[in-house]
Amino acid sequence: MSSLPSDADLRRWRRHLANERAEAAVYRDLALKYDGAEREILAAIATAEERHEQHWLNLLGEQVGQPVRADVGTRTLAFMARHFGSVFVLALVQRFEARASYKTDDDATATMAADEQIHEEVIRALAARGRDRLSGSFRAAVFGANDGLVSNLALILGVAASGVSNQTVLVTGLAGLLAGALSMGAGEYVSVSSQRELLEASDPSPNVGSALTQLDVNANELELVYRARGMSPDEAKDHATTVLSQAGSASPEAGGHGMERHEAIGTGLGAAVSSFLFFASGALIPVLPYLFGATGMTAVVVSSVLVGIALLATGVIVGLLSGAPPLRRALRQLAIGYGAAAITWVLGLLVGGGLG
Repeated sequence: MSSLPSDADLRRWRRHLANERAEAAVYRDLALKYDGAEREILAAIATAEERHEQHWLNLLGEQVGQPVRADVGTRTLAFMARHFGSVFVLALVQRFEARASYKTDDDATATMAADEQIHEEVIRALAARGRDRLSGSFRAAVFGANDGLVSNLALILGVAASGVSNQTVLVTGLAGLLAGALSMGAGEYVSVSSQRELLEASDPSPNVGSALTQLDVNANELELVYRARGMSPDEAKDHATTVLSQAGSASPEAGGHGMERHEAIGTGLGAAVSSFLFFASGALIPVLPYLFGATGMTAVVVSSVLVGIALLATGVIVGLLSGAPPLRRALRQLAIGYGAAAITWVLGLLVGGGLG
């Protein structure tokens, strides 16, 4: 005969029950934000969470008691799923599923623990689609903002440490903002445009289809196209035969990867605009205290604190989207930014002392 559950067991089971109910609601709400296969996948995960909910109901039996609130993390996810439903929420859900708390809970079944692991992989795949769509302009935006924050803070602190007037620091900061934003925008435009041009040069020619009907089917030189694209001889022969049988309606392209690669990179103009605006917004933050009339160490401290907060925020965002620990990424961003600023501050002190 099995022993009766302890009060601690009942509390734990009730907490699991509350979390499973909240997680099922998260996936149902997320499903409403999507269409097609993504909606079906999220709805299926919600059904799995409901099975887990039933497991805890069965264990509790008549001792379910009053409803217990889910933990803070689950409630936060539920709120975001209802109101946002973006790749950021999927990234949060991915990290949430990675906790895999059932692995160490003897009262959870092995199937439940396996479900949670699979759910993490499913959400990772769904989030990857959003990450691909964001990767071009988002990369430019994040790097632009961080460059603006770090470079202009370092510039301002270096100049301020040399002992020049408040007006000189302000003009230097604004000049650094404009020069850096223009440079970043131009650089991103050239970089992304060049990358797209390289990819387009590798894409199949749209004019090849008209030549298919004129090919010698016995020689079947179309095989060479597919072998050059990485297919084995047998695969190339079969695929070429299929394409030739549909001549006039197909072109010798091994899949639609060209357009997908171009979408992931983004456009040169989009990257340039994002980079310009985000560099400028980042570079403006360390200038704000001087714009509002702060001087001396007060301006330096306020500027450094504002930039530190912004670096932590961008680090958290990058960590969430990349699936890395957000706090670690945030602290890394902060350490790099403050490290660069500290170096220029020391150099400014040395130069100022030498001039004096």
